[in-house]
Amino acid sequence: MTGLRSEPLSVDEIRAAAADPAAGAVVVFTGAVRDHDHGRGVTALSYSAHPSAAAELYRVAEKIAASHPIVSLAVAHRTGDLKIGDLAVVAAVGAAHRDVAFAACQALIDELKATVPIWKHQFFADGTAEWVEGA
Repeated sequence: MTGLRSEPLSVDEIRAAAADPAAGAVVVFTGAVRDHDHGRGVTALSYSAHPSAAAELYRVAEKIAASHPIVSLAVAHRTGDLKIGDLAVVAAVGAAHRDVAFAACQALIDELKATVPIWKHQFFADGTAEWVEGA
């Protein structure tokens, strides 16, 4: 299961999608909107995605699945307006052993941030805003 969502993400849903009887370990990562960035107060943000982003996210998931001995993977990323504390991304990776699950989950998030065309528009407490690529 992979995808982009405009509605709030569910950790339970992503975790359940990665459940597998062969998985002795399921690592779950959640990325939440924080109230600061590089020493500046953040009040909110909005994620925008290129029309190819869903397909690219799927490609990233397939790449991670092919390059790590995992048994399951699920990932979803939010789009639209988010508040402080909202979940922006949830990923779960299942593997026979925890070291593989941790490594694959980190690789998944790193690759997602590096290649999936999702942009973050951050709004700061001082009234300014900025766009950030590689959300």
